[in-house]
Amino acid sequence: MVTLYLSRRKVALAVCLLSLAYSLSAAAEDVVSFATGGYARGLRSHAMMVKIDTNGDGMISKDEWLAFQEKVFAMLDKDKTGKVNAKQFIDDKDVDMVSFATGGYARGLRTKAMMHKIDTDGDGSVSHDEFIAYQTKIFDMMDTSAAHKGQVGKEEIMFATGGANRR
Repeated sequence: MVTLYLSRRKVALAVCLLSLAYSLSAAAEDVVSFATGGYARGLRSHAMMVKIDTNGDGMISKDEWLAFQEKVFAMLDKDKTGKVNAKQFIDDKDVDMVSFATGGYARGLRTKAMMHKIDTDGDGSVSHDEFIAYQTKIFDMMDTSAAHKGQVGKEEIMFATGGANRR
């Protein structure tokens, strides 16, 4: 009888852990499908985390995230119109963007698939508001820790974007 009781506890614990793992896996899938695999892979690097974490505390606040994304949009919007057309968005010859945001991130972001996801009104261009709204959703999807709500640590970035090799 004691053995059966312990086995039930172990089974219940295993079911709970499996359920948690499934939920976390589903969250990771959401970010990857929402963001496209290339963009998600580009985010999950130590180099990107260091670039975004301007105060060097090992965490990325929403303000740091959005400040970085503002700079990215400004680099895309070279003519300062507040909108980026498909040619500007997908231009893969922009070495400034690659050096600023790392090559993997820039390549993952600057695709037709990502432009389509960000262009919510379907007008063939990405406005500043669309870009920042999209990046806010990405941050919110990664912000999964109850311990430091409003900040994303290395674990959330590495997990929420599908995992990564730690460098």
